[in-house]
Parts: sequence; structure tokens; C-alpha cells
Amino acid sequence: MATAGPRALARSSWWSVAAGRRGVSVGCPSRAGHNRWSKVKNVKGPRDAARSRLFQRLGWMLRAAAREGGPDPALNAQLANVVEQCRAKNMPKSSIEAAIHGAERSAAVTRLLYEARGPGGLALLLEVLTDNPRRSQQDVRLILTRNGGTMAEGARHSFEQKGVVHVGPRDLQGHPVSLEAALEAALEAGAQDVCPDEEEEEEEEPSLKFICETSALRTVRERLEASGLRPLSATIEYLPRDRVTLTEGTQEQAERLLQALDDCPDVVRLYHNIQ
Repeated sequence: MATAGPRALARSSWWSVAAGRRGVSVGCPSRAGHNRWSKVKNVKGPRDAARSRLFQRLGWMLRAAAREGGPDPALNAQLANVVEQCRAKNMPKSSIEAAIHGAERSAAVTRLLYEARGPGGLALLLEVLTDNPRRSQQDVRLILTRNGGTMAEGARHSFEQKGVVHVGPRDLQGHPVSLEAALEAALEAGAQDVCPDEEEEEEEEPSLKFICETSALRTVRERLEASGLRPLSATIEYLPRDRVTLTEGTQEQAERLLQALDDCPDVVRLYHNIQ
């Protein structure tokens, strides 16, 4: 995202949290690295167009969650989480309610996960929501073919599912969250890693991502909020197990592919393993 949500998962900075008998050690894993793709989205077109695409994707996610578990967020945890994401992205309340209430009247939405390879052997996972799976598959396949990619079983093995809690840059009292406070909160909450949200790396105050096991997602979110932080959303995402380093020429081709996939309206989340 990345999702709504994060759409690219490279980490330009990463703080690893490990609890030992003698205290806490903080390090920077070797897989961390700067990724030019995180910069591309900031110059890819009018902000209004990007905002419109984001809200369209969030609308798809709202309708899918409402159809699957009912229109009441209090009784539908998946819907409640998507609503939380919508609010974090400043989606108008009227648009959120319209998407939820229109779920029953809308066509059935299918969730798909496509595996693909791109230039230089990079691995891709695409989360798709669509009312026409055949059309979506054709669209994605065409984008891949035109930009040096291909559908490829096995790409999923380059990723692992993790829980990701997105937290605002300021706590519930309105104070900036320091590195020390974030690390302490992560340790107490049971999170494994903390990193700035790379999609907001050019913002003066980027939000933070707390990484944990999927089974601990709800607990970590609750503990972070109890510690005084401000969770924006809690999602299960695919993080890369290993990364690929691309040459300059291959990197440019990969960026064009990622850009084209990001522009595809049915792709709600896009993951890659570029270093």
C-alpha cells in the first residue's frame, strides 16, 4: 500500500526489539535498506487522483467486510478494522457509511491473492478485491507482461504474514512519540520490531509501524493504546523474508511495473521484496 494500508514494504529505518535476561537490545537488521519505490508514489500524479483511488480501494474493502460479516462494526471485527483504516486516511464519514450500507445491494466481491515475479527476480504479492475475477486476472496479467513481469507460483514463499499496528506520531496527549518511548512501548506490548511508516517518510512526523506475530495482533494493539499511544489501524500484512538488490536499469523497470500495478483499481494491497 500497504491498503488501503501500506502498499510497499521496504524499510528505510528499522528498530529491532529483543528482550533478554539482562535487558533490551536494539539493532538494525541487515535486511533494512532504502527503496526508491517509496519515493515514486509521492510524484506520480495529482494528489486528488491518488486520494480518489485510495478511497475507491477503501470502499471495496468496506463492502467486502460488510458482506462477509454484517454491517455493524461492533459485531464485525474485520469491518471495524477497515473503518479504523478509513478514519486514519481521513475518508469522509458519509463515504464510509454509504459503502457499508450499500454492501448488500452491490455485486458480490471476491478476494484474491496473486503471486508474481518482476524484473531482476523480485517477488510480488497482490491482494485484489473484485466483482469480476476473470477481468481482474486479465488486467493484472497484461500489466505484468507489458512491464517485464509474470504470474508465478511460489512467490509467496518470499514473504511471511505478520501483524502490523500503525500508530500515530503523537500519543493520546498530543506529545511526539520518541524513539525511546516507541521501543519501550513495543517491548511492553510484545511487539518484535518498530519502524517508521515508509509511505510517510517525507512527512515531518511519520507514523510508526509495530510488527508482531499475527496471533498477538489484537493484544499488541490494546497494550499500545493502554500505554498512551494512538493506534490508527491493526492489520495482517505480508513482510519479505528475503530481499533482492536490483541494478539501476532493472530498478527503473521495476518502478514502472509497481507504478502500473498501483494504478490498477482492483489491487488493494501490493507487496514486494526490493532492497
